[in-house]
Amino acid sequence: MEHNHPINDLLGTTMEKIRTMVDANTIIGQPIQAEGVTLIPVSKLSFGFASGGSDFTTKNQKPTQANTFGGGSGAGAKLEPVAFLIVKGESVRLLPVAPPPGTTVDRVIEMVPDVMDKVTSFIEKQQEKKAASHRVDPDVVE
Repeated sequence: MEHNHPINDLLGTTMEKIRTMVDANTIIGQPIQAEGVTLIPVSKLSFGFASGGSDFTTKNQKPTQANTFGGGSGAGAKLEPVAFLIVKGESVRLLPVAPPPGTTVDRVIEMVPDVMDKVTSFIEKQQEKKAASHRVDPDVVE
């Protein structure tokens, strides 16, 4: 007779619970229809699980008894919206959902293009002013 170790039951239960949380409808959501447009939500799922256990003997354990088992398991999942598929007639577009920047570095990197545009615009205006001040009007005679 094969001995079924309790860790097998622990892992099996954990995986079954994860299966009930995660399916294809979690990633590609149910279509939403409104005024001839179909929106299909698309999400990113991250999950992880861990389990472990230990067999140990007790002081008064008889040699024929099985070892005592202690164990535990845990799981976590994170679901983030990524985009929407927009279907309108024959047209299909992907509209990304940009999450807000999470850190100061992310915010700075996000601002760099705007800052560069402003600096470039400022430099161009200064060069135009300088060029205009060096132009000589042909009607004005010194």
